[in-house]
Amino acid sequence: MIKHLNITVQGKVQGVSYRATTKAVADQLGVRGFVKNTEDGGVYIEAEAESTLMDMFIEWCNEGPERARVTAVHTEEGDVKDYRNFEIVKKKIA
Repeated sequence: MIKHLNITVQGKVQGVSYRATTKAVADQLGVRGFVKNTEDGGVYIEAEAESTLMDMFIEWCNEGPERARVTAVHTEEGDVKDYRNFEIVKKKIA
């Protein structure tokens, strides 16, 4: 069964290729959704995958790329949105 999680990651997760590496891991695992930076210095992810794949993805989110220092990962279940792929959401330019 497909599971949808809203994931908030805190710590040193901006400026360390967290979003790019998250996309690479998501693509490898077949996780769909998106990742973006938040204004408070964290990262927000919406992810959809089978439960066992999601467990592996969350495990990776707790580690992050080599230069990241993850201090907290919060997850909240949500409604499945049927994402087609995994994307990096960049900041909007005003």
